[in-house]
Amino acid sequence: MNKEVGFFNFSVNKILTKEQSILDQARIRLLYYGLILAVIAIAALVINIYLDHQYPLALSSCVLLLSLVILFKYFTFRPRWAIISHILLVLATMVNLSSVFILLQKVDLITAQIILLIIIFSFYMLGQVSGMFYSLVNLIPVLLFQILEYDNNYEIGVKPMIIGQTTLIIAGCANFILIIFMHSHFYTAFIRSMRQLRTVAEERGTLNTEFEKVIEKAEKSAQAKSEFLSIMSHEIRTPLNAVIGMTNLLMIGNPRPDQKDNLDILKFSANNLLALVNDVLDFNKIEAGKVVFDNVKFSIPELMQNVCGGQRLKAEEKELDFKVSVDHALKNKVVIGDPTRLTQIIFNLISNAIKFTPQGTVWVSARVIEDRHNIVNVRFSVKDTGIGIEKENLDMIFEPFTQESISTTRQYGGTGLGLAIVKRLLELQNLHVGVESQPGEGSEFSFAMEFPVSTEVAPLPEENNQPQAAATVDSLANLRVLIAEDNMVNVMLMKKLFSKWGIIPIIAENGERAIEMVQYGNFDIILMDLQMPILNGFDAAMEIRKMRDPKKANVPIIALTASALFDIKERVFNSGMNDYVSKPFKPEELKEKMQNLVQILG
Repeated sequence: MNKEVGFFNFSVNKILTKEQSILDQARIRLLYYGLILAVIAIAALVINIYLDHQYPLALSSCVLLLSLVILFKYFTFRPRWAIISHILLVLATMVNLSSVFILLQKVDLITAQIILLIIIFSFYMLGQVSGMFYSLVNLIPVLLFQILEYDNNYEIGVKPMIIGQTTLIIAGCANFILIIFMHSHFYTAFIRSMRQLRTVAEERGTLNTEFEKVIEKAEKSAQAKSEFLSIMSHEIRTPLNAVIGMTNLLMIGNPRPDQKDNLDILKFSANNLLALVNDVLDFNKIEAGKVVFDNVKFSIPELMQNVCGGQRLKAEEKELDFKVSVDHALKNKVVIGDPTRLTQIIFNLISNAIKFTPQGTVWVSARVIEDRHNIVNVRFSVKDTGIGIEKENLDMIFEPFTQESISTTRQYGGTGLGLAIVKRLLELQNLHVGVESQPGEGSEFSFAMEFPVSTEVAPLPEENNQPQAAATVDSLANLRVLIAEDNMVNVMLMKKLFSKWGIIPIIAENGERAIEMVQYGNFDIILMDLQMPILNGFDAAMEIRKMRDPKKANVPIIALTASALFDIKERVFNSGMNDYVSKPFKPEELKEKMQNLVQILG
C-alpha cells in the first residue's frame, strides 16, 4: 500500500505500488474502473426508474448507488481490495435474491447476467474458494425458485413489480459492458503476466549462462592453482627428496664427528624447508575444502608418545625442559577418530611453543574431562614459558601468513601458517582452540575433543629390538624391484638406499619402458613415479593391470610422487596402484609398505 495516499485521492496510480504483483494490480484496476462503470450504470437506472414513477425501486437504487460511491471513496483512500470485493459480492447477492424472490419474482436475462457477474468477479478477485462459495450462494436459491415456480408452488403476499422495457435495456447493456470489461481486463493482465514471465525467464537464462561462465572460470582458476601447486611441489620436493635422502644415507655410513655436525645442520635445514612446503600445501588443501576426516581406531597415549618423541629432541636442542602428561584413564582405551589430523594439530602447537620459547619449559598434556564409557572427552593443552602474546593480538595470530609482529617473524622465522591450520582443522570439526597468554610469561593453547571408545583394549607397546630389524632387512633381500623414475638423482639415491636392504633394483626411465620390462621380466614389486615423460605413472599402472598374465597384472605397485594435487590418492587407487608414498619419503615408511605388500600379495 502506498503510504502517501490522502483522503481526497481519486487516482488509481497512487494506490498501485511496485511491490504488488501483476495479478494484484489487475485486481485493483478492475475494482477501480468496475466501480466507476457500476456507479454510472446505476445512476442511469435511478433516473430512468424515477421517470417511470417507480419511487420505491428508485429509492432502493439510490441506496445502492450511495453504497457504491462510499466504497469507491474508501477504496481510493485505503485500497483493501479483498474486503471491498466481499462487500460488493454480498450487496450483489442481496440484490439478486431480493429481485428474484421479492421484487420481480421471476428469473430473466438480468438475473442470469447478475449471477454471471458474481461468478466471474468472485473468481477473478478472491480465488477459487470464495468464487465457489458466492457462486453456490446465488445459483442454488435461484434454481430452487425455478423449481417452485415450475410447480406453481411459490406465492408470497407481495405483488411483483413490473419493470419498464427501457430499464431492462439499460440494465442489460450495463451488465454486458461489465462482463466484457472484466474479461478484457483480466485477459490483458494475463498477457502482461505472460510477457513478464517470458522476460524474467530470458533474464534468468542470461544470468544462468553468465553464472555458468563465472563458475567455469572459477573452476579453471582453481584447477590452474591446483596444477601450479602440484608442479611447484614436484619441482621443490624432487631436489629436496635427494637432499634429505642423501643426508640420511651419509648419516647411516658412520661419519666423523665433524661431518656429523655438518650433516645435522644440512638435515635440519632440509626438514625446515620441507615443513614450510607442507604447511603451504596443507593450508591450501584445507581452504579448498578437500579435507576428509577418518574414523579409525588408535591409542591416544601411543599417539602422544609418537608426536612428542621427535619434538622432545628439538626442545633438548634448545636446552628446554619438555614435559608430557597423559591421563592414566586413557592408558587402556582405544578411541575412534582421525589420528593423522590430531597429530597435525598437536604437532603444530608443540612446534609453535618450542619455536617461541627461548628458555624454560614446554608442557604437553592430555587429560580426561568426561568419561561416559562409550564416549571420552579429552582436553589437550600445550603450555610454554615463551615470549607470550599481547591480548589485542590473540585473534590475529590465527590468521594465515600472520605472526604477532614483523620483529617476531624476523627473529623466529616461519610462514605463520601453523596456528591457522590448527584453527581451520578444529573448526571443520566444530571445535574451538582456546588461548591464554601473558607477554613475557608464556602461552597456553588448548582444545577439547570427544572420541567414541572402542570395546577393544589397547595393547601394551612392544619393545623394538635389533633382531626384528634384521629380519625385516632379510625379508626384503633379493627382492625383485622395478623402479620407474626419470630423475637420475632420485635413481642414484634409491639405488644406494636399496643396497642397504640387500636389493639391486631395475630402473625404467619412463612409463613406457616400465611396461616393456614388466612384459619381459618378473618383479615382486614396482615403485612408480607419477610424473614421467612419454607415459606417466597413472597410465603405465593401468596398462600393467590389463596384462593377460595374472601374475604380472597383479604385481604390487607403490606410487612415488612429489605432487601436491588434492585428489592424488584417489587417482592413484583408481589407476590400480596399491599404495602411495609422498616424496621426500622416510626410508622406514617405504620399507614398511613394501614389506606389507609383498607379504599380502606374495
